[in-house]
Amino acid sequence: YTHTDTPTHIYTHRHTHTHTHTHHNSLEYHGKYVFALKADCLCLSLLCREKSGCAAAPALNLGDLDLTTDEFILDEVDIHIQANLEDDLVKEALRTGVDLRQYSKQVETELQRIEQASIKDYIKESQNIASLHNQITACDSILERMEGMLSSFQSDLSSISSEIQTLQQQSVSMNLRLKNRQAVRSQLSQLVDELVVPSTMISVILDSPVTEQEFLEQLHELNSKINYAKELSFRETLACSDIQDIVDRLKIKAVSKIREFILQKIYSFRKPMTNYQIPQNTLLKYRFFYQFLLANERTVAKEIRDEYVDTMSKIYFSYFKSYSSRLLKVQYEDVADKDDLMGVEDTPSLKSRNTIFTLGQRGAVLSPAELEGPILIPHTAQRGDSRYPYETLFRSQHYALLDNGCREFLFLSDFFMVAGNSALDLFNSIMGKTLSMFLKNLSTYLSDCYDSIAVFLCIHIILRFRAITVKRNIPALDKYWEAVLELLWPRFELILEMNIQSIRNTDPQKLGVLDTRPHYITRRYAEFSSAVVSINQTFPNERTNALLGQLQVEVENFVLKMAAEFPSRRDQLIFLINNYDMMLGVLMERAADDSKEVEGFQQLLLARTQEFIEEILSPPFGGMIAFVKESEALMEKGQLDKLRNDEARITQLVRGFSSSWKQSVEALSQDVMRSFTNFKNGTSIIQGALTQLIQYYHGFHKVLSQPTFRSLAVRSELINLHHLMVEVKKHKPNF
Repeated sequence: YTHTDTPTHIYTHRHTHTHTHTHHNSLEYHGKYVFALKADCLCLSLLCREKSGCAAAPALNLGDLDLTTDEFILDEVDIHIQANLEDDLVKEALRTGVDLRQYSKQVETELQRIEQASIKDYIKESQNIASLHNQITACDSILERMEGMLSSFQSDLSSISSEIQTLQQQSVSMNLRLKNRQAVRSQLSQLVDELVVPSTMISVILDSPVTEQEFLEQLHELNSKINYAKELSFRETLACSDIQDIVDRLKIKAVSKIREFILQKIYSFRKPMTNYQIPQNTLLKYRFFYQFLLANERTVAKEIRDEYVDTMSKIYFSYFKSYSSRLLKVQYEDVADKDDLMGVEDTPSLKSRNTIFTLGQRGAVLSPAELEGPILIPHTAQRGDSRYPYETLFRSQHYALLDNGCREFLFLSDFFMVAGNSALDLFNSIMGKTLSMFLKNLSTYLSDCYDSIAVFLCIHIILRFRAITVKRNIPALDKYWEAVLELLWPRFELILEMNIQSIRNTDPQKLGVLDTRPHYITRRYAEFSSAVVSINQTFPNERTNALLGQLQVEVENFVLKMAAEFPSRRDQLIFLINNYDMMLGVLMERAADDSKEVEGFQQLLLARTQEFIEEILSPPFGGMIAFVKESEALMEKGQLDKLRNDEARITQLVRGFSSSWKQSVEALSQDVMRSFTNFKNGTSIIQGALTQLIQYYHGFHKVLSQPTFRSLAVRSELINLHHLMVEVKKHKPNF
């Protein structure tokens, strides 16, 4: 090494060029550079070992590579030498004997060449680099100006932000003051509006008629101000005292005008021939008047209420008293008395009152069309000489009560603003006298009434009217309906028990000539029972059903007692069948087919009819019937041979039937048709008799076909069964 080419210089120079020209293929020289570096380090180490024997030489500044300083530790030099010797590249150089100095110069030459090429590249691109420098300088200038502008903006924004914050605080403060003032304003505005009494209100209250719409509107406003003033007085508001005097004077004036108006309307009810419903409807339009009085002058409100109650109570009492007395003038004059009972003998007077036990057209009073139809006008009926049963008058009277009572209750609830028990008490204070009069009149009528159908119809009229009031949700008359029913039911039961007792006490021998036709007592029962059963279907009553059951038992016993008066069983059966058939027919016209009365008489009629058929077949065909029954009994026991010797009897029966059956059937048919008043029933009995006859003759055939009688010659004289059926059909009557 020369002094000018120190390892430090070599290292620095090489290092600089190596990193400067990285755009060349530096990988190509990397191995050479590392090897040269390690070779330099090795040489340097060797030189240091010779340090002690060499003459003093000028000091070399080796920097980090200086191994001759006092701080240099020889142990570490050995470590470095050893590490360098272990390098693969160094090992390869030592093994091949490469001249390190020569190799180092070669590397140095190559690095210089590369450096020269790099300098040329820089010179070639100098204009571009200068241009780039100028652009960068211009950009730096622009950025500097922008930085100044942004700094100015930042300063301005800081100032604006503080101003906005100040404005926001002022806005919040102003908003709070606004809300507080609005709250105060709304309360003060309401207070002022409620306290101020406008001149319009004063003039209208003082001068306008109460029927004007503007008076009603200003009265509402005045009522509102009165209530508000009361409320403020409790709060001890000083402003209230400023208007109290004028409000009080307006209230007194309004109360005076309203009182005069309402009393005038109430007094108008008292005029003769006045339809009080018209002024009532007028009062309903001004119902607020009473509400105003009730809130502000209870004494006047009570006066008006008492005056109305007194007036309407007298009007209703007078109207219904007059109407009821006039209705009684168009009632039937012939009414049942205590002797007109079901079990008494048929007298001319009782015959003329045939509606006592017959419903007829009386039941129409319960039809919806007539039940809620127009009420009777007594003077119109009198002019036409019309007469009506009591239940029709009762219906008209109570429908008028129902209509007026419902209307009155609704008026009281609406105008006087009452409900519940208060409304009922007010209603009773008005209608109480009228209802008491009705109950008294009814009680008087019932005490001498023996028309059970009329009483029963009245019961069902009340039941239906009660259902109507329930449907209308009007409870005002509920107690009255109950009171009426408590009068009607016991009377009806009493009359029914009297009729039952009269039938029980009937003496058949005192009822005149015996007749197999239906008895008039059973006809009375049939008509009465069918009437009660048909009426009772809508509102069934167990007590009524029980009494009808007792009546039926007594009638059945009576029929049996009457039948026992006939000497022959045939006449007894004819009497029983005629009466059972008549009662069944009447009952089926009005009662349901499955009613207890209908089923009971159907069973009785069937049993007596079957017995009668046996009775009428016995005279002409009794011998054959007896033989058939006897033979069938012996056949069941297997003892038919006991009749083997009855050939003569059998021959007589066969020839007797063949010769006379047609005449016997003809006579039987005529006799049956004469005996029964109901042709349909007679026809049914004839058909039953002929059917029974064929069954007996069929049994006769069956007996004679047994081995015991098979050899009898008389069997050939038997009539063919089919031929007999064809011939019998010819004798069936057609009605």
